[in-house]
Amino acid sequence: MKFLDLAKVYIRSGAGGAGCISFRREKFIEYGGPDGGDGGNGGSVIVEAVEGLNTLIDFRYQQHFFAGNGQHGMGSQRTGKDGDDKILRVPVGTEILDEDEETLIADLTEVGQRVVIAKGGNGGWGNLHFKSATNQAPRRANPGQEAVERTIWLRLKLIADVGLLGMPNAGKSTFLAATSNARPKVADYPFTTLVPNLGVVGIDDVEFVVADIPGLIAGASEGRGLGDLFLGHVERCAVLLHLIDGTSGDPAGDYQTIIDELEAYGGALADKPRITVLNKIDALDEEERAFLRDEVAEVCPGPILLMSGVSREGIPEVLRALRDEIDENRLRHRKEAAEDQEDAPWQP
Repeated sequence: MKFLDLAKVYIRSGAGGAGCISFRREKFIEYGGPDGGDGGNGGSVIVEAVEGLNTLIDFRYQQHFFAGNGQHGMGSQRTGKDGDDKILRVPVGTEILDEDEETLIADLTEVGQRVVIAKGGNGGWGNLHFKSATNQAPRRANPGQEAVERTIWLRLKLIADVGLLGMPNAGKSTFLAATSNARPKVADYPFTTLVPNLGVVGIDDVEFVVADIPGLIAGASEGRGLGDLFLGHVERCAVLLHLIDGTSGDPAGDYQTIIDELEAYGGALADKPRITVLNKIDALDEEERAFLRDEVAEVCPGPILLMSGVSREGIPEVLRALRDEIDENRLRHRKEAAEDQEDAPWQP
């Protein structure tokens, strides 16, 4: 399935039905009086976050969504039928932006969240509503409210606990493939990852979600390479895992390049907890490992871990460091889930 994380959508709510002007005219009824019914309410356009979606590809092929109009009122005090609502189902983590692509209307971060982005028009009153002691035969009715028409943007930011950062070919996809059931593309050339990937990683009976995004290069904030188009997908992460290629020839420079791009991107991304890892140590001897670690330490204020995604050396230590940084509320405990399943009554 093709990945799409930004879509422009045109929506329109339903207009309210007009009220009816009608009088009761029946045989043997001398004083019938007004009996015009009210118009029905127009349908609303609603956005709902649902499970099972991880892309906005559905909005590539359909961009116009219209709710149903309310039915006009009728005689015999009959109210018109309300218009049908239009529900747009989006992945969890979708932001709804106004037409300027800056004003945030809503942020759907939980399954089942709903927001009305275009409310349907109210139905107009029929002449029955205007009957009074001094106006016993009103000949007026209200028209229904007009529809609301607007353009919105849907922007997806994946929900993950850990975000992978690094230069192209730093070993991010290899790490994700080695620690989860995800199968991202892995090859010996840059930019093998073209769209974000998600994987569920487990360590010590605890699971968390890791997001792999395409690699950054110098000038990504200015649009070079794949630019910073996908950095938004790690904005929601609790911790960032910064992988540095130990065989690149200038790991300290690679580290500084990524930090510069995070700061140029802005927001709180550069201030998030970050774990720095020197990757591909399977190709280095002990002396080279120590030298490169000290070289990166001169520009990196925090501790530096060593790891190899190919030989899996150091991976448990990295996963435990990530687990310690993630908020306890975001971790998924497999033992508790297993116990709950055992206590549940048997079902055929």
